[in-house]
Amino acid sequence: MSRVTVSIDPHVHSDDSYDGHEPVELILEHAAEIGLDAVVVTDHDVIGESKRAAEIADEYGLIGIPGVEVSTAHGHLLAVGVERMPPRRRPYDETVTWIRDHGGVAIVPHPFQRSRHGVRERNIPVPDSGDEEVDATATGADADVTTEAAEVADTPEVDAIEVFNAWLFTGYRNRRARRFAAKHGYPGVAASDAHRLNYVGRAFTEVEIEGRESVAAVTADDVLDAIRNGTTRVDGRRAPIRMAAKHYVGAAGRKSAYYARTGAVRSATAASRGVAEAVSTARVAVSQGAHRAARVLSWVT
Repeated sequence: MSRVTVSIDPHVHSDDSYDGHEPVELILEHAAEIGLDAVVVTDHDVIGESKRAAEIADEYGLIGIPGVEVSTAHGHLLAVGVERMPPRRRPYDETVTWIRDHGGVAIVPHPFQRSRHGVRERNIPVPDSGDEEVDATATGADADVTTEAAEVADTPEVDAIEVFNAWLFTGYRNRRARRFAAKHGYPGVAASDAHRLNYVGRAFTEVEIEGRESVAAVTADDVLDAIRNGTTRVDGRRAPIRMAAKHYVGAAGRKSAYYARTGAVRSATAASRGVAEAVSTARVAVSQGAHRAARVLSWVT
């Protein structure tokens, strides 16, 4: 059977988020330029720009997938593939059920990191691993046990865990997320959680799609089904300094060119800011390289 691999960044913020900075057109252009096949705009508790990004994604050669990062009563949750805004501030398990009932996949973003509204482990709905059989004819005490088993069977499961989030300062939370996903058999995804253009694609997920000859033939539903089925592979590791610098400089150039083309009022400011960011990044890269080299020398001398 034919199969194709799709690269997707499933967690990106646009300027429709209170903490985002980039228009969706620029995000899509950048995603296409760096070789992604899809990017999901998941703004905080708003879905308008994400739906628009999904509608125009094919103009950039990308697969259009809408989504949103919804605030639940227990922490943030990614709803990928939905066309409507899920109810806010509802219990985590209720929101998972809503997302799945509306055709989407529920992905836990930056789990356990409370400073960024990550959900606590105890609030992620995980069905009991027991193999209790539900007996519809049971009575009395046995009926109570049967009812509990049925409730366990109906417990909604999330579809995937974000096991690599590029915004985390250390690897501890990512490692903990990986262990949790492995323990419960959940697919793992990687995402940039980008709020600025130069972070888009710094971490991404490769999804294997069966029955398709090319990426151009892949649909949003194909990607959602593949995530549900667990045919995912994460690519979320620290980029070499030279690669990271190139990534930042490329983003700065695209940002400047975008505002110049669109004639935005902010074009001059954006262009100068882009150059400043590129120079700053290059300086940081050189400084980090020298520091790491010094550390290595100290170990061997």
